[in-house]
Order: sequence, then C-alpha cells, then structure tokens
Amino acid sequence: MTFAILILGFVTLQRLGELVLAQRNTARLRAQGAQEVGAAHYPLIVALHAAWLAGLWALAWDLPVNFLWLGLFILLQAARVWVIATLGERWTTRIIVLPGAPLVARGPYRFVSHPNYCVVAAEILVLPLAFGLLWYGLVFTVLNGLILWLRIRTESAALHL
Repeated sequence: MTFAILILGFVTLQRLGELVLAQRNTARLRAQGAQEVGAAHYPLIVALHAAWLAGLWALAWDLPVNFLWLGLFILLQAARVWVIATLGERWTTRIIVLPGAPLVARGPYRFVSHPNYCVVAAEILVLPLAFGLLWYGLVFTVLNGLILWLRIRTESAALHL
C-alpha cells in the first residue's frame, strides 16, 4: 500500500464521516424549524467534491508525496476541525437557516465570514499539489470558485434577511 493511498483513504473516510455528521445536524436543525436555502445548487457541490476525490484516487494513488504540501494540508485539517467545532450542531454541508438564531461570531468567524469555504478552497488546491498535480488542483479550484460564487451569495442573502 502506498502512502498516497493512506492519505486518500483518510480524506475519503473523513468526508464520509462529515456527511453523516452534516445529515444528523441538518435533521436536528429542521426539527427546530430551520429551513434550507439554495438546495438547487447543492447537487453541484456534491458532484464537484465527489469528482475531485474520485479523480485523485484515479491519478494519485501511486504518486510520491510532497511533504511540504502535505504539511499544509494537515494544517488545513486543523482549521477544518476548528470550523466544525465552532459551529457545533449548526455545522452542515447545506445552507440551513434557523430563524432567530444569531450568527456565529466566535472562533474563525471572528476573522472571516466564511472560513469553511476558505478551508475547502485551499484543500482543493493543496491536496493535488501534495501529489504533484498542479493542473488538477487549478482546474478544480476554478470549478469550485464558480460554485462558491453562487453559494456564498445565496448564503449571505439568507443569513442577512
């Protein structure tokens, strides 16, 4: 088994675990009266992330790993955990608005309006760089940027109603 397979396996299991957590949190929020906004573009986000990860499995499973880029990716995982921990039960992969709930203004949200999207955007570029796949990281960074443009506009409008 290559080191690249271990890394890709970790990222895959992490993302699957996060989907389970997100579904649990989404159901809990909906039971409290929360509403989803922007559901129409959610399948695009899922497809993009699934394609990114599947492509990495296809291209990088046997490639050498650049430990400098891997180190940056590990730091991004710490930032990811910080975001998820800060939002707690309000963290989800969908745009779920709980009426009357104040915006979170602690943790990374003290510094950036959308820290999760910053982390994800960086991950989409950095992990391919860890495998020497600059072109791959750039293609998915552009595609992710297009979807994030729509998502951030939708989320910002929903949260500032």
